Amino acid sequence: MVRHDMFTISRHLDVPPGEVFTAFADSAIRRRWFRLPGSGASYEHDFRVGGGETAHSTFTGPDTAPERLEYRSRYIDIAHDHRLVYGYEAVVDGELRWTSLVTVRFDAETDGTRLDWTEQVTFVRYTGDGGADLAHLRGGSALRLNGLDAALRSGRTGQQRR
Repeated sequence: MVRHDMFTISRHLDVPPGEVFTAFADSAIRRRWFRLPGSGASYEHDFRVGGGETAHSTFTGPDTAPERLEYRSRYIDIAHDHRLVYGYEAVVDGELRWTSLVTVRFDAETDGTRLDWTEQVTFVRYTGDGGADLAHLRGGSALRLNGLDAALRSGRTGQQRR
Protein backbone atom coordinates (compact mmCIF):
# COMPACT_ATOMS: atom_id res chain seq x y z
CA MET A 1 0.00 0.00 0.00
CA VAL A 2 1.03 3.58 -0.57
CA ARG A 3 -0.31 6.76 0.98
CA HIS A 4 -0.71 10.00 -1.00
CA ASP A 5 -0.80 13.40 0.68
CA MET A 6 -0.30 17.04 -0.16
CA PHE A 7 0.44 20.17 1.84
CA THR A 8 1.31 23.82 1.23
CA ILE A 9 3.40 26.06 3.47
CA SER A 10 3.36 29.81 2.80
CA ARG A 11 5.90 32.30 4.11
CA HIS A 12 6.60 35.98 3.79
CA LEU A 13 10.31 36.71 3.38
CA ASP A 14 11.73 40.23 3.73
CA VAL A 15 13.86 40.11 0.58
CA PRO A 16 13.00 40.34 -3.13
CA PRO A 17 12.22 37.14 -5.12
CA GLY A 18 15.64 37.20 -6.80
CA GLU A 19 17.41 36.84 -3.45
CA VAL A 20 15.13 33.97 -2.40
CA PHE A 21 15.67 32.25 -5.74
CA THR A 22 19.44 32.65 -5.35
CA ALA A 23 19.25 30.96 -1.93
CA PHE A 24 17.93 27.86 -3.72
CA ALA A 25 20.31 28.07 -6.69
CA ASP A 26 23.65 29.00 -5.10
CA SER A 27 25.19 25.93 -3.43
CA ALA A 28 27.12 27.93 -0.80
CA ILE A 29 24.00 29.77 0.35
CA ARG A 30 21.93 26.57 0.09
CA ARG A 31 24.25 24.78 2.53
CA ARG A 32 23.37 27.38 5.16
CA TRP A 33 19.72 26.29 5.22
CA PHE A 34 19.32 22.94 3.43
CA ARG A 35 20.94 20.19 5.50
CA LEU A 36 20.20 16.60 6.36
CA PRO A 37 20.10 15.79 10.05
CA GLY A 38 22.95 13.80 11.54
CA SER A 39 26.68 13.72 10.99
CA GLY A 40 29.13 13.07 8.19
CA ALA A 41 26.91 14.79 5.63
CA SER A 42 27.96 15.16 2.00
CA TYR A 43 26.23 17.14 -0.74
CA GLU A 44 26.38 17.51 -4.51
CA HIS A 45 24.23 20.17 -6.18
CA ASP A 46 23.72 20.77 -9.92
CA PHE A 47 21.20 23.59 -10.34
CA ARG A 48 19.79 23.20 -13.84
CA VAL A 49 16.80 21.46 -15.45
CA GLY A 50 17.75 17.78 -15.45
CA GLY A 51 20.30 18.35 -12.68
CA GLY A 52 19.59 17.91 -9.02
CA GLU A 53 21.04 17.27 -5.63
CA THR A 54 22.23 14.25 -3.71
CA ALA A 55 22.92 14.27 -0.01
CA HIS A 56 23.95 11.60 2.49
CA SER A 57 24.27 11.60 6.29
CA THR A 58 24.07 9.31 9.30
CA PHE A 59 21.48 10.11 11.94
CA THR A 60 21.58 8.67 15.45
CA GLY A 61 18.66 9.40 17.73
CA PRO A 62 18.45 8.69 21.44
CA ASP A 63 18.17 4.95 22.06
CA THR A 64 18.12 4.11 18.33
CA ALA A 65 20.56 2.54 15.94
CA PRO A 66 22.22 4.89 13.43
CA GLU A 67 20.24 5.42 10.21
CA ARG A 68 21.82 6.13 6.84
CA LEU A 69 19.88 8.96 5.19
CA GLU A 70 19.91 9.71 1.49
CA TYR A 71 18.20 12.50 -0.47
CA ARG A 72 18.08 12.48 -4.29
CA SER A 73 16.38 15.19 -6.33
CA ARG A 74 15.96 16.22 -9.95
CA TYR A 75 14.98 19.69 -11.19
CA ILE A 76 12.07 19.51 -13.63
CA ASP A 77 11.31 23.21 -14.22
CA ILE A 78 13.21 26.36 -13.29
CA ALA A 79 11.62 29.77 -13.97
CA HIS A 80 14.24 32.25 -12.76
CA ASP A 81 13.00 34.32 -9.77
CA HIS A 82 9.47 32.85 -10.10
CA ARG A 83 9.24 29.08 -9.68
CA LEU A 84 11.00 25.77 -9.10
CA VAL A 85 9.55 22.33 -9.70
CA TYR A 86 11.50 19.28 -8.63
CA GLY A 87 11.04 15.73 -7.53
CA TYR A 88 12.94 14.01 -4.77
CA GLU A 89 13.31 10.67 -3.00
CA ALA A 90 13.97 10.08 0.70
CA VAL A 91 15.85 6.84 1.44
CA VAL A 92 16.58 5.46 4.90
CA ASP A 93 18.98 2.52 5.29
CA GLY A 94 18.70 1.76 1.58
CA GLU A 95 14.87 1.69 1.57
CA LEU A 96 12.78 4.25 -0.29
CA ARG A 97 10.44 5.82 2.30
CA TRP A 98 8.77 8.51 0.20
CA THR A 99 8.99 10.47 -3.00
CA SER A 100 7.62 13.95 -3.59
CA LEU A 101 6.88 16.48 -6.29
CA VAL A 102 7.61 19.98 -4.95
CA THR A 103 6.60 23.31 -6.45
CA VAL A 104 8.11 26.44 -4.92
CA ARG A 105 6.65 29.78 -6.04
CA PHE A 106 8.24 33.16 -5.43
CA ASP A 107 5.73 36.01 -5.72
CA ALA A 108 6.81 39.65 -5.29
CA GLU A 109 5.13 41.59 -2.51
CA THR A 110 5.57 45.25 -1.67
CA ASP A 111 7.99 44.47 1.14
CA GLY A 112 9.52 41.18 0.01
CA THR A 113 8.46 37.80 -1.29
CA ARG A 114 5.61 35.43 -0.68
CA LEU A 115 6.97 31.88 -0.91
CA ASP A 116 4.50 29.02 -1.43
CA TRP A 117 5.94 25.50 -0.97
CA THR A 118 3.52 22.82 -2.23
CA GLU A 119 4.53 19.20 -1.78
CA GLN A 120 2.70 16.20 -3.22
CA VAL A 121 4.06 13.13 -1.46
CA THR A 122 3.73 9.40 -1.92
CA PHE A 123 4.73 7.38 1.12
CA VAL A 124 5.80 3.92 0.04
CA ARG A 125 6.78 2.88 3.59
CA TYR A 126 5.08 4.46 6.59
CA THR A 127 4.20 3.89 10.22
CA GLY A 128 0.64 3.06 11.28
CA ASP A 129 -1.79 5.01 9.09
CA GLY A 130 1.00 7.37 7.91
CA GLY A 131 -0.36 10.42 9.71
CA ALA A 132 2.75 10.73 11.89
CA ASP A 133 4.99 10.43 8.82
CA LEU A 134 3.11 13.28 7.11
CA ALA A 135 3.35 15.43 10.26
CA HIS A 136 7.09 14.68 10.43
CA LEU A 137 7.61 15.65 6.76
CA ARG A 138 5.52 18.81 7.00
CA GLY A 139 7.29 19.81 10.23
CA GLY A 140 10.70 19.17 8.67
CA SER A 141 9.76 21.31 5.65
CA ALA A 142 8.60 24.13 7.94
CA LEU A 143 11.89 23.96 9.87
CA ARG A 144 13.84 24.04 6.60
CA LEU A 145 11.95 27.19 5.56
CA ASN A 146 12.77 28.71 8.97
CA GLY A 147 16.41 28.02 8.10
CA LEU A 148 15.95 29.66 4.70
CA ASP A 149 14.55 32.79 6.36
CA ALA A 150 17.46 32.86 8.84
CA ALA A 151 20.01 32.43 6.02
CA LEU A 152 18.41 35.27 4.07
CA ARG A 153 18.38 37.53 7.14
CA SER A 154 22.02 36.80 8.01
CA GLY A 155 23.07 37.35 4.39
CA ARG A 156 21.24 40.67 4.31
CA THR A 157 22.81 41.75 7.58
CA GLY A 158 26.25 40.87 6.19
CA GLN A 159 25.58 42.97 3.08
CA GLN A 160 24.46 45.96 5.15
CA ARG A 161 27.66 45.90 7.24
CA ARG A 162 29.99 46.19 4.22
